[in-house]
Amino acid sequence: MSDPRADGLVETATRLFAQLGYDGTSVQMIAEAAGVSPAVLREAAGTKAELYLAVMRHADDLEQRAVRAAITSFTPEIQGVIALAEAFLDFHASHPDVLALWMQRWMGDAADVPGLEELYTRPLSALVTDRVRQVVPDDVDADHLTWTVVWCVFGFLSGGITYTGDATAPVVRPVRGQGVGAPRPGDLARFRQHLRTLLFHMLTPC
Repeated sequence: MSDPRADGLVETATRLFAQLGYDGTSVQMIAEAAGVSPAVLREAAGTKAELYLAVMRHADDLEQRAVRAAITSFTPEIQGVIALAEAFLDFHASHPDVLALWMQRWMGDAADVPGLEELYTRPLSALVTDRVRQVVPDDVDADHLTWTVVWCVFGFLSGGITYTGDATAPVVRPVRGQGVGAPRPGDLARFRQHLRTLLFHMLTPC
């Protein structure tokens, strides 16, 4: 997108696609939220599908920068894998809309805009798993270990958790509203420690 108005439209569309899904968001809704007419939106950003592709491309750019920075400093040891996992956790904890966009796709959203997993998810997953494979014991599947981190992080950030033994706070502590958001610092620290412990035991040979 070369139109200078496009950046603002991508930002607005990101928020709406994350909250409502691609299928649940109309061009009219995006235009109204951005304060422009549908005609101006189409002129600046193209069709709804083209705007969605720009949104997902921007989301991937952000994630690539965060994860690739951790890959650059990776060391082939347990702590190196933990650092990769924490970079992934920190990125999605601070970018809830990116997480929500992918969660929407996991639920079948934007089925008429296929191929984004092959374009964005597979290359980064393969890059991370190549590093992880240098460290895993023989009885651990590197692909499944990588995705165990993804599943855990997405589940924690999108669904919250039920803690026991805390009578002074709500038992169920989901993230912001319905969808995803930032967990409380104490909950994030507790999950971070769990992730470290999980990976340490998974990567320590029996």
